[in-house]
Amino acid sequence: MTILDKVAGYPVLDETCRLADGRTARAAIQKWHDVRLRSTHGILIALDMESLDQMRRIVEQTTVVEGVVGYKVGLTATLRLGLGGAVARLRSVTDLPLIYDHQKAGPDVPDMAPKFSATCKEAGVDGLILFPIAGPRAVVEFVGSAYSNRLLPIVGGDLPFPDYNASGGGYVVDDALDKIFRKAIEIGTDHFVIPGNTAAKVAHHAGWLVEKIERPALFIPGIGALGGSIGSTFSAAPGCDLYAVVGRAIYDAVDPAEAARRLGAEALRFV
Repeated sequence: MTILDKVAGYPVLDETCRLADGRTARAAIQKWHDVRLRSTHGILIALDMESLDQMRRIVEQTTVVEGVVGYKVGLTATLRLGLGGAVARLRSVTDLPLIYDHQKAGPDVPDMAPKFSATCKEAGVDGLILFPIAGPRAVVEFVGSAYSNRLLPIVGGDLPFPDYNASGGGYVVDDALDKIFRKAIEIGTDHFVIPGNTAAKVAHHAGWLVEKIERPALFIPGIGALGGSIGSTFSAAPGCDLYAVVGRAIYDAVDPAEAARRLGAEALRFV
């Protein structure tokens, strides 16, 4: 069982949420959200194309493909239709989870978190990609608000290109993702976004996450055009559930369904 934080009203971990070895138990966290992915490994298709008709066609062609576990909905659809309209258009052709990527939710004042999560729940999405780089309060508020609305929070804070972090000339400190993850784990996060343009980054985070959580789930963008591969990144994360976030390699393919089948089969080889 869980204890409700009397101040925030968010579910928080207690000792009954832990395994005998001290790691967070997956079954405890699953009680806080309604998403059940249909396999432990697979692909999440990123619907980042500009055409709404193409977006719907891709979903129609791939929703029954083995290895496809859901869809990432971004700004191209929501700016045209509104989030509720985009979800309604997709929900008519799939019952797989729809994960909303606000690009990027989380780097905002923490007080916005309850409003954001409630609006997303009303629109009908199943989960949220969150980049709470605004600090520890943002992590707590955005993750907690997601759980309060029975949405799955998928927490990240890094992007798959070299000049994002300070060491590559960017503005985000190199260990920001470690800090975000450590805070997120304290409040029950077990689904994460880790860039896959280098297998070393996946291995680094997977290596310590499995010591804290029973089978953490990792969503890995950067596959294909940005340099990563399913084989190298999945091999770097034993003990995790793994999902490649793939967009252009599917929706720009001559045969999107066949591309999804190929990538899905590659991911499922690691089950």
